[in-house]
Amino acid sequence: MTTESLTVKVAGKRQVAQDVVCLELVDPEGRPLPAFSPGAHIDVHLPGGFIRQYSLLNDSRQRARFQIGVLRELPSRGGSAAVHERVHEGDLLRISLPRNRFPLAPAGRSLLFAGGIGVTPLLCMARHLRAIDAEFELHYSSRSRARAAFLDEVLGPDLADQTRVHFDDEPQTALDAQAVLAAADAQTHVYVCGPSGYIDFIRDQARAAGVDETRIHFERFALDEDQRPAAPGAGDVAFQVQLASTGEVFDIPADETVTSALDRQGVFIPVSCEEGICGTCLTGVSEGVPEHRDSYLTEAEHAANDQFTPCCSRARTSRLVLDL
Repeated sequence: MTTESLTVKVAGKRQVAQDVVCLELVDPEGRPLPAFSPGAHIDVHLPGGFIRQYSLLNDSRQRARFQIGVLRELPSRGGSAAVHERVHEGDLLRISLPRNRFPLAPAGRSLLFAGGIGVTPLLCMARHLRAIDAEFELHYSSRSRARAAFLDEVLGPDLADQTRVHFDDEPQTALDAQAVLAAADAQTHVYVCGPSGYIDFIRDQARAAGVDETRIHFERFALDEDQRPAAPGAGDVAFQVQLASTGEVFDIPADETVTSALDRQGVFIPVSCEEGICGTCLTGVSEGVPEHRDSYLTEAEHAANDQFTPCCSRARTSRLVLDL
């Protein structure tokens, strides 16, 4: 679980598409911000007690600012509404250090597929690939031009030659993913970010084109309803968690998540997505066997059973000892 944080100032807030704003974050004293790599994200602590993750979209060589893009979700669970309505230029926000679970891999060629607000990490990747003169192609899909955030930047002089845009209301621009991926060779890596259905479509098309699973990289912002982890309830059993630091033992009812039950008993674990996709709540496990319900950890990490996501995962044993 990441606990290191820093304070930043909102140096700018601007509308970049319908229902999308861009925040520019800087150090209040003008100091350089921490280094980050393309694909990295930060946790942002928002008014109302929300914690949400946003990808960094600016050039990763820049240390003077972080830029994030935030789509107003409808309906909102509170985080995106807080950004759009309650965060203003000049405000101070607490953020985590940059983390990267969606890094670029060395590749002969990179195919970047962005759906909607999923363009943010891929825009950062495209900027990096252009800077190192690497071979890549960016495909950006959106419902319409009005909803396409950062369109001026992806079609700007630095990236226009490598960018193709696709809009649902302009049939002549439709993405032919099968044709694009048919040209992928053994040196090509595929990256995709956006709505869950879009990610699954591109992954399926990449597999059908013969792209090895190890060369298909993706990051989810949210899950579709049928992909969300089962909520605690029927079929689940109560168990206990023990804090390794103090030895305290807490009961986790069958119908309540670990994070909710611990918070109610005075132990706070930061959460963001509450669906097991972001890793904000990731907690070490020193004893016991978790029942993993997340889509954040890899199969190998699940098998190691030394960490879990308490926002949605549970226990296969009667007790888990947590590294808290």
